[in-house]
Amino acid sequence: MPPLKITNTLAIDEDEISLRFVRASGPGGQNVNKVSTAVELRFDVWNSPTLPEPVRARLARLAGRRLTQEGVLILLAERFRTQERNRADAQDRLIELIRKAAEPPPPPRKKTRPTLASKKRRLESKTRRGVVKAGRGRPGGDD
Repeated sequence: MPPLKITNTLAIDEDEISLRFVRASGPGGQNVNKVSTAVELRFDVWNSPTLPEPVRARLARLAGRRLTQEGVLILLAERFRTQERNRADAQDRLIELIRKAAEPPPPPRKKTRPTLASKKRRLESKTRRGVVKAGRGRPGGDD
């Protein structure tokens, strides 16, 4: 089988992915009770030879609870009634997750100082708010 293309420079071999077919949960009557249509996709993130180290670290962070203690990513696909569509769904979700991890993180924000005009606007709004609040006192004032 051809490798799964993630980006122009990154592709995962099908041998790195293991699929297991299990019974789906939820409604569906006899079909759900008798046919194993749900797909459990497993991908070993930590031992994958094709993933670069930074992508591996970002993928582990993105996977969250779907990553086991051993570093295996588990995706369960059971949206559709057929094995084939669930298999494609699981592979698409894996590809999308790795694509997100392959994007480099945005550059850190450069700290800038507030402008003089923004400082003045802030102080004027605080003054206006103070005047509004001061006008909320009781009439007469000297009790």
